[in-house]
Amino acid sequence: MEKNTQFVGQSLAFLDAVEQAGRAAELNRPVLVIGERGTGKELIAERLHHLSPRWGEPLITMNCAALPETLIEAELFGHEQGAFTGASRARAGRFEEADGGTLFLDELGTLSMAAQERLLRVIEYGEVTRIGASRAVRVDVRIVAATNEDLPAAADAGRFRPDLLDRLSFEVITLPPLRAREGDVVVLADHFGRRMAAELNWPQWPGFTAACSAELEGYGWPGNVRELRNVVERAVYRWDEPARPISRITFDPFASPWKPRPMMPRQEPRAETAAAPSASSPCDSVSDLKAAVDAYEASIIRAALERYRYNQRATAKGLGLTYDQLRHCMKKHDLSAG
Repeated sequence: MEKNTQFVGQSLAFLDAVEQAGRAAELNRPVLVIGERGTGKELIAERLHHLSPRWGEPLITMNCAALPETLIEAELFGHEQGAFTGASRARAGRFEEADGGTLFLDELGTLSMAAQERLLRVIEYGEVTRIGASRAVRVDVRIVAATNEDLPAAADAGRFRPDLLDRLSFEVITLPPLRAREGDVVVLADHFGRRMAAELNWPQWPGFTAACSAELEGYGWPGNVRELRNVVERAVYRWDEPARPISRITFDPFASPWKPRPMMPRQEPRAETAAAPSASSPCDSVSDLKAAVDAYEASIIRAALERYRYNQRATAKGLGLTYDQLRHCMKKHDLSAG
């Protein structure tokens, strides 16, 4: 079954983004789609593919945030049998599957630095080497990538490769949030409401009351179109009088007088206040400052790894480090991963 790729909206900000995608579709160049969650980034990617000369070839989608870091490269580039534990047979990666067509990389900003480096090589040379293979395979793939991150800021902070950003940003399409799409909330609400009423076999679509429409227009929509669709469909589903306009909507389905109380964060035991250095202080015996500092740093990281059960991302967060900084420290002090 084909996905519903219909665009609904009349605001100039939204129509400009759709038109920009239509122009970029004809060129065999990478495109970055930027936008908050729920703004329709995947729909734009599908438009870029279906309006391109590659429309008859595969459109392969991969959500970079949906897989653990250890599997990202295997999913993108494929692997040979026995390349790692669990690789019982050879498998083509997403690049090979998309050969001749389009590869849509969603949540691009979550890719590890190692995966970014390999992705850059594929873009530069048009070749993919499966994990465990010695020969490269040529591929012809157009890349469309999407993210809700500020990638230039991530590049400045060292979390995203600037050279990869340069390669992928031939065209950048930034989708407006729903709060900036003047007049589109009511249009979209009517569209989703009619579809839900038809699904429930209502004899007609009664619409929303004026007060209800005003509520919809006045809301901030942090989840954008995806959130609006949920709110509208939920309102229709819960309405028991199909002959009368809907006058009741619920923005937060979790709102309840009986909702569970939030769990209090576990208090870490307080470290005892260190006593002032005395005549017998360990500091007096230090003769190699660098070695002492390194040993102290290693002991802190080792203790944090044990505290967070060797979950490296949690450990890095607990120490106020990035994941890459923690990995660097572990390598520096020859600390195992658990």
